[in-house]
This record gives sequence, C-alpha cells and structure tokens, in this order.
Amino acid sequence: MVEEFSATAVRPEEIFSVRADIFAPCALGGVINDQTIPKLTARIVAGAANNQLLEERHGEMLKERGILYVPDYAANAGGVFSGCIDLLGWDRERAWNKVDEIYDTIWNIFEIAKTQGISTNKAADMLAEKRLENAATSRTSVAI
Repeated sequence: MVEEFSATAVRPEEIFSVRADIFAPCALGGVINDQTIPKLTARIVAGAANNQLLEERHGEMLKERGILYVPDYAANAGGVFSGCIDLLGWDRERAWNKVDEIYDTIWNIFEIAKTQGISTNKAADMLAEKRLENAATSRTSVAI
C-alpha cells in the first residue's frame, strides 16, 4: 500500500490521530471508545466492522465532537443483501436494488438525527425498530 498508493505507514496506536477525512474501522469492534474518540481528527467515521462503538454513549460523544458517524449495520448492509441471494433465493437484481437503497437509508438516518437532535446511532436504532414494527404489522395483517 505504501509503495502502490504513496500511503504513509503508522503504528497501530497512532492510527486514530492520523489526519484524514474519513476513519474507516473495518476489522475490529469496539474501537470507537473513551480513549480513541479524543484522538480522532477525521470528520466522518464510516466502516464495515460490526459494533464499532464500544458503548452506545460513544455515538453521542462523536456527535458532540462534530464527527459524523455512519452506523455500522447501515454501512455494511450490502453483505446481508448479498447473502439473501443464497439464503433466500433472491436474484442478483433484487439484491443490487437493495444495495442501492443503502444510500437513502443512511441519508434518512442523518435526517432523523438532525431533526431530533440525537446521535446517528440512536437514529439508526429508531429507524430499524420502526421498520421491524412495520414488517411485523404487515406480516400479521397478511396472516389474518
């Protein structure tokens, strides 16, 4: 990476304070925590790792620092849709259409957070709970 992209190598303990636009945790969970949040210089945290926030309150800490957090399960939802091809028999077009909707979902999360003055992780949870409630309601009404 250093040679091919002229990247600068840093030690693992320095990665949080590297000057960057986006910090992308893509391997380990819990890396956004009391020790790492003060070190972040990035304006956005968006990655594919699960459970990036060590605790829910760390989403609020990011918000207070003006760092936009893209909740992990929204950012990495494409993997779930890809799995639906094998597990649920979706065709590729249906899966790709759902992947295309990730942008709109994340934008919706940002709007909810802004409108309600809450962190994006709380907004994502609210949206997920609403969608689950709607799915349960529609499943119940179909079964009746």
